[in-house]
Amino acid sequence: MTSSSQYKDSGRAGLEDVDEFVDILEERRRSSDLGYAFRTFNPQPYKGAPSCSTADLNKAVLESQYLSYMAKETGSSVEEVREEVCGILEEMSQNLQLGFIRMMAYTLSKVFKRLFTSILVNMEGLNMLQQAVQESPVILMPNHRSYMDFLAISYILFTYDIPVPVIAAGIPLAGMKMVGEILRRSGAFFIRRAIGSDKLYWAVLSEYVKTIVRRGFAPVEFYVEGLRSRTLKSLLPKLGMMHMVLEPFFKGEVYDITLVPISISYDRVLEESLLAHELLGVPKPKESTTGLLKATKVLQENYGSMHVNFGRPLSVRQLCHGKINRCQFNLVPRDLPQQPSAEAQACVSWLAHLMVRIQEEGLLISPWSLMACMLLQAPTTVLTEEGLLWHQLTEKTLWLRKLALDFGARLNWPGQVPDSDVISSTVALHCSVVQRKAGRVYLVQENEPLRKCPISPEDGVIRMAAPLLMLASYRNQSMHVFVRPAMLATAIRVTESTQRDELFSFFCFLQDVFSNEFIFIPGKSPQDFEEACVLLKKCGAVNFSQQEVMVLDAGSEVLSFLQALLQPFIDSYQIVIPGSVDWH
Repeated sequence: MTSSSQYKDSGRAGLEDVDEFVDILEERRRSSDLGYAFRTFNPQPYKGAPSCSTADLNKAVLESQYLSYMAKETGSSVEEVREEVCGILEEMSQNLQLGFIRMMAYTLSKVFKRLFTSILVNMEGLNMLQQAVQESPVILMPNHRSYMDFLAISYILFTYDIPVPVIAAGIPLAGMKMVGEILRRSGAFFIRRAIGSDKLYWAVLSEYVKTIVRRGFAPVEFYVEGLRSRTLKSLLPKLGMMHMVLEPFFKGEVYDITLVPISISYDRVLEESLLAHELLGVPKPKESTTGLLKATKVLQENYGSMHVNFGRPLSVRQLCHGKINRCQFNLVPRDLPQQPSAEAQACVSWLAHLMVRIQEEGLLISPWSLMACMLLQAPTTVLTEEGLLWHQLTEKTLWLRKLALDFGARLNWPGQVPDSDVISSTVALHCSVVQRKAGRVYLVQENEPLRKCPISPEDGVIRMAAPLLMLASYRNQSMHVFVRPAMLATAIRVTESTQRDELFSFFCFLQDVFSNEFIFIPGKSPQDFEEACVLLKKCGAVNFSQQEVMVLDAGSEVLSFLQALLQPFIDSYQIVIPGSVDWH
């Protein structure tokens, strides 16, 4: 493996297991990028995989009995279906080639060194992945916050001689001149965003993905959230692709499948401004090569560090034990199209939610995310006119760091640097959102274009809205740490009760209300409530017994912060569903 200096995640001081991270850019800054790209690439593939080319994959899909059934169902001839399938495969399929992987490795080395101060990868997770890809088909499941995500993962795997994955990508990327073909030959296969009721397309996509898994052609990488999160908060999992990759195991076509959750954390997201404007209703720019070339100005800016945390490989065979009866799949021919049973759907949904929760738990929270939580609890007029006192922001951020560590968060907080320097450098990194002047911190409002007419109140709101939405997005990066204790804190305030059963009832109500907002594993409400009680007790906010949850005098600051953290979400839902409940 490539040798680099090891980076200790010192932000987790006090936690038992401290992961070791390696900055993979350190060696790139010392040696030739060309030599790196053209070095010997010797991955150890899945031992049970037969020799298989891209053409073999497409041929296997074309000859599938599954598609013959589709011909009967649509009433078309087999020749007509084959012709249509050939067209779909031509549009969809990847064409992985080592030469293009090398070209991407060379180009990305240049780009990453300009964009990031470091790309930090946990070595334990990589070592386990290197072993896992030899033993069973592997599914890589990263969270999705930036276009950089899939590029970084392929780059890391190439660096450490691990088979490069085939990646599910949106069809608009295929339409980018030259870039689309480079991505295809680097392992991307392209999926239409609006499939609707096109049964044949669904059948081809499903058979294509399942063939890759059955044959162990390469690790399959897809985003279980489906889309890039515009709010930097985890999205509810989409289950279509999850069904496809798991079906070969359910039908006994493979002995086991390994799921690898991957947590990608950014100090600063490249698309931060773009995402904020999309949330304000500005249409998303169409993916194009011209747009990509125009975006090269981002290379002039600093985006801090990226952390890529490869989670522990998880056996589907072990996870699904006792959750699904696979005998039901033996009653129907394997090639026959069939709707998944309610039991299979529940199992897939549970697994998908579990993967997203593990992704969340593997994220490293940046100092900026903690600062965003505190900044958003200040009145807007303070941020735009008076300015928030620097020493006050520093004290509150350090207080929140301690609370986050009490709650078990992983923090990206340099241990060998004075806290004041960490906070100063963090504000400097995000100078497009806030600025420090004369001992105070101010929100940076968007530049006002030259105009003849006076600025309207609506224009003034828009100028403030984009930086506030960027702050909210970075706050969202740490919401998974606080949301369960925050819901219990809200239940305590709203019910004004100490009775555990009343608090649990309102806690469950909040989980139902926010079931599309935050990630809760189905059927785990009692465990979530218990976790919230334990965390609030750990930080000295409450004490609890079998019957009661008692607020302690020392807990008012923690409870007030948590209630205020959840309040914007409550306010949003009250606007949409007015009068549904008295939250106050």
